[in-house]
Amino acid sequence: MPPIEAVVLDLGNVLVFHDDPILFQRMSAWGGADPSNIRTRMRELWDAINRGALAGHELRRTICEVAGSSVPMEEDAFIELWNCHFRVHAEMLPILDKLLERTKVLLLTNVNDLHWRYVRPLLPHLDRFHALVISYDEKMAKPDREIFQLAIQRAGVPAGRIAYFDDVQAFVDVARSLGIAGRLFTDAPSFRRQLAELGITV
Repeated sequence: MPPIEAVVLDLGNVLVFHDDPILFQRMSAWGGADPSNIRTRMRELWDAINRGALAGHELRRTICEVAGSSVPMEEDAFIELWNCHFRVHAEMLPILDKLLERTKVLLLTNVNDLHWRYVRPLLPHLDRFHALVISYDEKMAKPDREIFQLAIQRAGVPAGRIAYFDDVQAFVDVARSLGIAGRLFTDAPSFRRQLAELGITV
């Protein structure tokens, strides 16, 4: 296997945890819809949200409707609710510090603009990333092969010299189909071991 020259990381449940049941419970408490129905409806919406096709006032109106209310929540209150389920994966930060000293690090994530604006200041490490490939900004999202190809282009190295970590196996599989060394992310200790197997000691 050729040496790894760039590591591409997912955001959600890799660098930042997103506890979707908390979000659905908060939506339910505000609007009255059943959390299981909210989960089902949100599955239908995530792709459009992540691609930036559903944003701004229309996003707020739609999410409030899914929560059970025909009257949209006030904007500041909505932003607080919409971001209530995030917390930084603190165990990853010291690993990330060392990784950034050893190789190029990129971000490839499905995320909408409001979530990104909330999470971005929580992770100053992102200032040191080689590139950020953000779905809503690019108007494409995983599992599109095109967004992975964009990450390869921005890494500036052949696909075979890139490692990719994601908590979703289907996305890892797309990366592998393009020649990237895709790995399923589970937790920080396993991530450290996987990097070592790829020749990167952190």
